[in-house]
Formats: sequence, structure tokens, C-alpha cells
Amino acid sequence: MALGGGTFTVQNKQLPGAYINFVSASSADPALSERGIVTMPLKLDWGKEKEVFEVDWELFQKNSGELFGYEYTHEKLKGLRDLFKNARTLYAYRIGGGEKAANDFAGAKYGGARGNALSVAITAEGGEKKLFTVKTLLDGKEVDSQTVSGANELVGNPYLDFNPEAELIATAGTPLSGGSDKTVSDGDYADYLNKIESYGFNVMAAEVSDNTLKGMFADFTKRMRDEMGIKFQLVLHNYPAADHMGVISVKNEVVDENAPKESLVYWTAGAEAGCGINKSCQNRRYDGEFTVNADYTQSQLKAAAASGELVFHRVGSDIRILEDKNTLVNLSDELGEVFKDNQTVRVIDQIANDIAVLFNTKYLGVVPNDSAGRVSLWADIVKHHEQLKNVRAIENFSDSDVTVTQGESKKSVVVNDAVTVVNAMSKLYMTVNVN
Repeated sequence: MALGGGTFTVQNKQLPGAYINFVSASSADPALSERGIVTMPLKLDWGKEKEVFEVDWELFQKNSGELFGYEYTHEKLKGLRDLFKNARTLYAYRIGGGEKAANDFAGAKYGGARGNALSVAITAEGGEKKLFTVKTLLDGKEVDSQTVSGANELVGNPYLDFNPEAELIATAGTPLSGGSDKTVSDGDYADYLNKIESYGFNVMAAEVSDNTLKGMFADFTKRMRDEMGIKFQLVLHNYPAADHMGVISVKNEVVDENAPKESLVYWTAGAEAGCGINKSCQNRRYDGEFTVNADYTQSQLKAAAASGELVFHRVGSDIRILEDKNTLVNLSDELGEVFKDNQTVRVIDQIANDIAVLFNTKYLGVVPNDSAGRVSLWADIVKHHEQLKNVRAIENFSDSDVTVTQGESKKSVVVNDAVTVVNAMSKLYMTVNVN
């Protein structure tokens, strides 16, 4: 990361940047950035290897075969369809990789077992020019067709790289073979975390079952949030031990045949990322494709909530989120009860990310640290917070809640800021007097 960032105890930072603390109170353009961005490492048998690639819903729907090796409606893509019910953008990363499938005419574009589902069909056309129509088939369905006089004229497509020296002969369909998947290691996940560090996103999710890996993801999240100033939340399955407002632990398992029990992290990550800063996922209905085990007693639901787990429960025929909460359990004077709520975290993350971008792009190294410069920064922060107030994400805000002063050095500025987060209604206590 080129600029400094994170939290601070004293004003002794070496790198330029924005250092922002959020604590409990006793008892470029200052605009709100868009939400809905998720990142995930994915176990795939097709696609780009060791590379972060961006996918939005439209691209996923139209080009899922090229990107992930399967049609949009395929069972293998159920998790991603769940994610895109609420997410706007996915920064995907294929974990592992594999050996490429091949035949005499072509080789698969990417390594992995899915390449074995490809085949090449060649038809010899009549006429003096001795032309050949070469078709690329995936699961027997045509995905590309070219008419050429020789293999050297064939142009690679999203599925195949052709052998220019091949002798073209008629074939109803020659399959590729030899494609295989690499065994995924912990180091592959570490490579993903290293590469994703420079990207901006709202939520990271990991469909992993090993507690060591969960701990690695949780530690990464804590470091990025608390030391680097990069604010996002992490969604894992069954890891309340994180005890951190940046980590969400989904308690429920899915019971679909051949589906990993952790698959609910897809929908949850999309829902949390796509949730507005003035809204909550509490009582949100699960509208995904998996079958969720939500058979809990009242005492089990209370225990899950107390231990920092996000749990889905049954309400009639619906499956809904009980409370939109993270794994923070052990509180302190600086981190009070309000930080257990993901709506609070969304608001403070929005403030931290937006103000950091504002300062780093508009003020850092550009605006003089004099009275006029500090007034300008103050005005931009107030304008930003007024937008939060207008969408009812914060309340009781006044411009006097923000002060900007010179820091201990002539190059530093100190901002003191007070906000009150608006949370969605959660409990109704009603008394009816009957005459």
C-alpha cells in the first residue's frame, strides 16, 4: 500500500496517509461511495489462475461459461448466483489451478478438469478451396465456429488455443483429455490475500472449513482494518472465535447434496455488501437456492446471538436473519455494545473509507496546512456527514461535531468527529391498557 493508514495512539506515524480511530462515546469529492463489492477466493476447475478478475452480474450471466466453465444455470454456479442476488461486483480469484487438457488440434485455454468437457468437431466443406469448419464444443454444445483452409488460420477463442501445425481432418468431435485440478494448499490462500490487499471492497468471504485457514483470514482482516486502515468485513462459516467487529460468523449449514456446508457465506456476503448504510440485514429473508438448516430452539438462538454468531431462523415458511451482528463479544471502554451491530460497522467503515479517499486524493501534498486549508477539509467532512444524515444513517449531527486543527507537526491535521449511528428497529415493548 503506497499510503499510510489505520488507527493511531500517538501522532508518530512515518508514512503520509489517513489514520482514523473509532471509539465509543461515554455511555476527492465528499460523496458517499457505492457499496456492493465482494471478493472471494474460489475453488474452480476452469478459469484464470493466480489472478484477481472483476465480474459484475451482467458479465456473470452472459459469460459464465468463459469465466467459470459452466452455463449460468449450472448447479456448480449456485453459490455465485446466490452472491449476485445482492452484490454489484465480485473480485474473484481462482485458488489452485491445474493441468491443461489437450488433443491434436488444440489445448484448453486454462488448466483444470473442466477442460476435459471440451471437444473439437471438424467438417470438410465441398468446393475447390478445400475449406474446413472447425467447431469448439463444451458439453457437446457449440461455443465457437470458424471456417478456414488450414490450422494456421484458426484464431484462439475463450476456450481453446489451436495448434497451428495440426492437420485438419473431418471428425464428429474429438475430446480434449488430460485436464486435472491441482490440490489446493494454504499457500494458495495466502497468495490470494497478498494479491487482494491493493483492492477496495466491502466484504470478503471464504468458503473454508479448516479453522487454521479461518484464523488466517480473520487475522488478515484484523490487520487490514486496524493497522492499514482498509475497512471491510469478512464472512466465514462457524468461526465466532474471531471476536472482532470486522468478522461475521454464519452459524447455519446448508444440507443440499454435494454442496459444501459452508455455502451460505455466498448469499450472506452479497447481502452484507449490498446492504445500504442506512439499512440492516436483520430479519432479511433468505431468497437463495440452497436448503438451509434453520431448526433451532429459542434457547439455541439466544446462545448463538450471545456468542457472536449470525444465525438464520425459521419464520413460518421463510428463513430469515435473526440479528445482523458480528463476532465481537468482549467489549471495552472504546468498543461498546453498539459495535456488535453490522449496521454500525457499515456506517463507520463508510466514513473511514470515504474520508481517507477524500484526504489522500484532494488534500495530501496539495492543500496548505493553514487556517483556510483546514476550513476546507472541515467543510468537506461536514458535507459528507450531512449526506449520511439525509439518508438517515446518522442522526443529531451538527457541523460543530467536527473540528479540524493543526497537529503536533506542521504537516499534520487532527480531526475530532462525533456521530450517532441510526440503527433499525429491533425490539417492540408495548403496553396496552384495557378499560
